[in-house]
Amino acid sequence: MNPQAKLVFTISLLLGTTITISSNHWVLAWTGLEINTLAILPLISKSHHPRAIEAATKYFLVQAAASTLVLFSSMTNAWHTGQWDITQLTNPTSSLILTTALAMKLGLVPFHFWFPEVLQGSSLPVGLLLSTAMKFPPITLLYMTSPSLNPTLLVTMALLSAALGGWMGLNQTQTRKILAFSSISHLGWMAIIISYNPKLTLLNFYLYALMTAAVFLTLNSTKALNLPTLMTSWTKTPALNAMLMLTLLSLAGLPPLTGFLPKWLIIQELTKQEMAPAATIISLLSLLGLFFYLRLAYCATITLPPHTTNHMKQWHINKPTNPMVAVLTTMSLTLLPVSPLIPPII
Repeated sequence: MNPQAKLVFTISLLLGTTITISSNHWVLAWTGLEINTLAILPLISKSHHPRAIEAATKYFLVQAAASTLVLFSSMTNAWHTGQWDITQLTNPTSSLILTTALAMKLGLVPFHFWFPEVLQGSSLPVGLLLSTAMKFPPITLLYMTSPSLNPTLLVTMALLSAALGGWMGLNQTQTRKILAFSSISHLGWMAIIISYNPKLTLLNFYLYALMTAAVFLTLNSTKALNLPTLMTSWTKTPALNAMLMLTLLSLAGLPPLTGFLPKWLIIQELTKQEMAPAATIISLLSLLGLFFYLRLAYCATITLPPHTTNHMKQWHINKPTNPMVAVLTTMSLTLLPVSPLIPPII
């Protein structure tokens, strides 16, 4: 892709995100979401592969439907209350439609079907954008409207997301699909707490984005798009693969790594809200995710390829590893000790 075109699309992504997260008016927020969608489409379809074109088409249709519902929800609310302010979403029908729209934008169950397919059709760097940057504007809208949303509906969707994200990731062999189901599962953790402590949702999202970025950039360095390729990458970059294993365990939420921090705080908050059964169920469902993270970690580090293999090995990495990988991996492993500083913030 032309560097100037790529620059325009990247600036548009930043602009769309900034407009949405800084707006108070529904129409401005909707405009930001539309700019975001239109900027990411050329990046998804830039390889001109049929699967990439299919992914871009699916992404466009889903996001267009979700944006229409956002506009419909805000118009219904303005019709009943005369308010276009995002924080003044008081009409129950509007809040229900908005929850549906943002669930579609994020890929929460039962509106999750598009996400693994779109991620599979994209390259790893674009997949990283879809999993992190493109989810930030809808999460901020959920944050701003959280007092008006239906807690029962959100908790139900969250538990279903954690269950299906874990279950459907079990038999996948493509790393992008595994990371897509991992994203759906993590969204469940974010959605379950949004009505009770929205700041915890944002904390969870930031740490999730940090860990996922480390995993995506590592896989991009080793060009590992599926498990057989991941098995042969140990011989190329042993240190990078060892760090990938620890980052995956952090993403699974094992102590004493960074990923344990948001899960710990969310379980604590749910218990305070007398929702111990929900906390127990979502904790047990995270074991499903732990299984496929362990499988990825096992393939990356413990399984050495046999000497007689038909797999074409790429013995040299064409370009040096992105320096951001080192920073992100370090933060993905070592942020748990700062947890005493967090309770005053939230």
